[in-house]
Amino acid sequence: MTLQQDIRFCTSADGVKIASTSTGTGFPVVRAGTWLSHLDCDARHEEPQAYIRALSRGFSFVRYDSRGCGLSDRKVPSLTFEDAVNDLEAVVASRGVKKFALLGMSMGAAISVAYAVRHPDQVSHLILLSGFATSVFSTPNVSQKAIDEAELVIKSAEVGWNSPRSIFRKLFVAQLLGNATPEQQREMEERMQLSMTAEMATAYLRKNFSINVRDLCAQVNVPTLVFHCRKDEMIGFEQGRKMASLIPGARFVALEAQGHILLSTEPAMQVFEAELGTFLGRTGPSPQLTLRQTEVLRAVAHGRTDKEVAKALNLSPRTVEMHMSGAMKALGCSTRAEAVHRAGALSLLDG
Repeated sequence: MTLQQDIRFCTSADGVKIASTSTGTGFPVVRAGTWLSHLDCDARHEEPQAYIRALSRGFSFVRYDSRGCGLSDRKVPSLTFEDAVNDLEAVVASRGVKKFALLGMSMGAAISVAYAVRHPDQVSHLILLSGFATSVFSTPNVSQKAIDEAELVIKSAEVGWNSPRSIFRKLFVAQLLGNATPEQQREMEERMQLSMTAEMATAYLRKNFSINVRDLCAQVNVPTLVFHCRKDEMIGFEQGRKMASLIPGARFVALEAQGHILLSTEPAMQVFEAELGTFLGRTGPSPQLTLRQTEVLRAVAHGRTDKEVAKALNLSPRTVEMHMSGAMKALGCSTRAEAVHRAGALSLLDG
């Protein structure tokens, strides 16, 4: 199903136009920019929609295409780390949000750290997923082998980014997604082709390999939750744990999943959603359920069928179905299992 989006444009410090959108209502959650970004693909592809659904339930979820990517300006005067932070500032200002939770995924984690240090009064919570504080070109005493491998990745992207038959493209997608279905792989390959040119991809790779926010991590002064997939083959698990260790008071959650991008089909996605809901629950408004909806959800959570629930609550099966449908709508969920899981994560079934 295609996602309906309200695309708006703002202007960054150097005049680059940045495309952004927002879904849901409630306390704002802003996702820092990352590469392989394309808002139109978000509207059509299932994987980004999993995150959009999770972060639009009770929240206003703001996201944007990074410079050189998607619907933002493709030809840009520069592509520095400072540009990335400036672009985030421009999006926040254009959306008029004063206080918000900041989500950083992959390279966006470092951008989020820098923003949180620069604007601690604006960031209520910091959420980092698959991030890293330093990379190959910015780590002291790194081996020549690691440098050579990074240069090989950059050169391979330059040659094979837009070629459907390139070995680089297949291996790159495999590292990104881990246990992906053919459809998930197809979507990612389409995103690669549409989100940016090969020239821009190589520029982003070189920039990512040069990121260093190690010192900034120690200056973060907001509640922080760090996630990392245990079998991430692109950004190693230890890099995520190291980033968490550098941020004062940060909580680290290991996700039992493979790949750099956490797929909606991985069981760990439920862990991510539950932890995220609990972490943000202090600021985000909880969905309101009726007493009957809560009773029905609680019974279903204990494994009871509609007939068993109806008998226990002295209702008709049709009425049970009606209450379940209402609960799913209130929670913003499309399946019963998802509704039970979300209600549990928000402590709506306690008592």
